[in-house]
Amino acid sequence: MDGFISMFGEPQGIIISQLIWATQYTIYLSAIAFLGGGLFGILITLFRILPIRLLNTAAYIYIWLFQSLPLLMLLFLLGLGIPKLFGQDIDPWIAASVALILFTSAYLAEVWRGAISAIPQSQWEAAEALNLNFFQTLRLVILPQAVKFSVAPTIGFLIQIIKGTSLCYIIGFQDLMLIGKRWANSPVPGSEPFIIFPIMALLYFCLCYPLARLAKHIENKTII
Repeated sequence: MDGFISMFGEPQGIIISQLIWATQYTIYLSAIAFLGGGLFGILITLFRILPIRLLNTAAYIYIWLFQSLPLLMLLFLLGLGIPKLFGQDIDPWIAASVALILFTSAYLAEVWRGAISAIPQSQWEAAEALNLNFFQTLRLVILPQAVKFSVAPTIGFLIQIIKGTSLCYIIGFQDLMLIGKRWANSPVPGSEPFIIFPIMALLYFCLCYPLARLAKHIENKTII
């Protein structure tokens, strides 16, 4: 903090140091959402492609439900509505993590199902001719081809997760958005919204732009 104060003075140095400090929680929550949603998304994807009608239907309903609900509504329900209904407090970390994992898993499952569906049916038929079962075909033939179609949109959705964490301030999650809004609403000279929000935008840009470039690079290589 002292370095920022000596560089920018007060209160700007304090503001910048606190915003950067809060950014780490945006990163942590994004990682939890991506990893948790990814693991759950793998299971939902498997249910969508297995030749079992009951599992197909259950996975379809799950994806339809959580793609239809806005992320903000999920946060309200898990962070404010359910605790109010049962008279129990839920830690904002838990509420935000669960909401983002549900939201992320539904979208990633559909991205990955689409990548698998992009593989020609002839690949499945050729594997069947080699006497490979469903899981052998999936592991040895389909997934190695589907990965190249799914990596770029998966990274692209990670950017949406990072930006989506900005909604979690509404349930009291201590991230970049919440700290920034507190400073923007404070009466301290030098913390006006036209100063705070551009700094916040720059920090979000620094998180998202490298991922956007990586997704574009992978997409170009896939096309080639």
